[in-house]
Amino acid sequence: MNMISKAALITGLVGATTFAMANTAVNQTAIAPTATTTVKQALSLKDDTKVQIKGYVVKSVGDEKYQFRDNTGTINVDIDDELWQGKPVNAKTPVTITGEVDIDYKPAKRVEIDVDTVKF
Repeated sequence: MNMISKAALITGLVGATTFAMANTAVNQTAIAPTATTTVKQALSLKDDTKVQIKGYVVKSVGDEKYQFRDNTGTINVDIDDELWQGKPVNAKTPVTITGEVDIDYKPAKRVEIDVDTVKF
C-alpha cells in the first residue's frame, strides 16, 4: 500500500470512530438535563437553557399555554397538544416536564418553558 492509500484509510477510520463516539447514549444523555430545576431557578436562567421541572399543571391559559406550579412558584409552559398523549390531567396530577427556557423581551420580559416532553 502506498502512503496516500494508508493516509486515506487512517483518516476514514478516525472519522468513523469519532462519529460513532459522538452518537453514543452517554453523549446523547448529556444534552438532556439530569437534575430537577425549580420554577424559581428556571425564572432566572438564560434563554434556551434546558430544564426539567416537577410539579403540577394547574390551569390552561389558552392556545397550548398552561400555568405550571411547584412549591417555589408558578411559570407558564407551552405544551403542544400531542405531548399530552391523550391522558387526562388535572391540578392534582404530578408531572415532570422537560424543555427549555424561552425568554421574550417585547413588549415586556416574559419567561416560559417551551416543553419537549411531559411524563406522568
